[in-house]
Amino acid sequence: MSVVKSFISAFLMYTRIPMPSVEWKEENRRYSLCFFPLCGAVIAGLLVAWRKSCVLLGAGEWLFAAVCVAIPVAVTGGIHLDGFCDVCDALASCSSRERRLEIMSDPHIGSFAVIRAAVYLLLQAGLFSQVKSGSLMIVCSLCFVTSRAMSGLCAVTFRSARSGGSLQQFVKPAHRNVTIICELLFIAVSSAAAMIADQTAGAAALAGMTASMAWFRHFSYKKFGGITGDLAGFFLQISEISGMACAVASCLIRGVLV
Repeated sequence: MSVVKSFISAFLMYTRIPMPSVEWKEENRRYSLCFFPLCGAVIAGLLVAWRKSCVLLGAGEWLFAAVCVAIPVAVTGGIHLDGFCDVCDALASCSSRERRLEIMSDPHIGSFAVIRAAVYLLLQAGLFSQVKSGSLMIVCSLCFVTSRAMSGLCAVTFRSARSGGSLQQFVKPAHRNVTIICELLFIAVSSAAAMIADQTAGAAALAGMTASMAWFRHFSYKKFGGITGDLAGFFLQISEISGMACAVASCLIRGVLV
């Protein structure tokens, strides 16, 4: 039953999908991070279904792109985008490491966070508008699975900047070795599926997301002394858009070369 309750806890925390209530205790979150990528699988499925609907209805590329941007926010409630905004505010303060961590705990949002979130969403919409084939759509959609697997992997392997916080509620009770194996399997399966759909774009997406993970470790340790829940959300957003950008770029370059 702890596995089922861990599954439910993951979806209760990281999505707005209605789920049965479970008691909020550590044993019910032991394997929650293992199921985190499945939240991305729901988003991926909805994105692919939306593209098929747009093809059938003849919807324009900007309507298609706008709804693609809205789907992850609707499914997650914006929890990861909130972390992205908090980190942007902390970085914009140009203050000490301790002060940055304090700013991330502040529930208020600053102007820099709003500006950077708007730019992020515009870039994401622009990337979706360049998705012209079903195979590329699959690759971009699977970025939402891979990014969560990588984020979960970071959570249990990277140094923590705080002893408490929302991230530690899932990391402390987690079965570390099982979580690492599960996240690596999700990365392998989602990346393989992406490369089956489009070998070049899938490989480019994986390369971009892997590079973003390596960068994130250096960045989080240098700027914050480790990771937090907000930083994990920040990385997830960066990882997703990096994977999409590399996949789209590979198709655009290939189109020019051909």
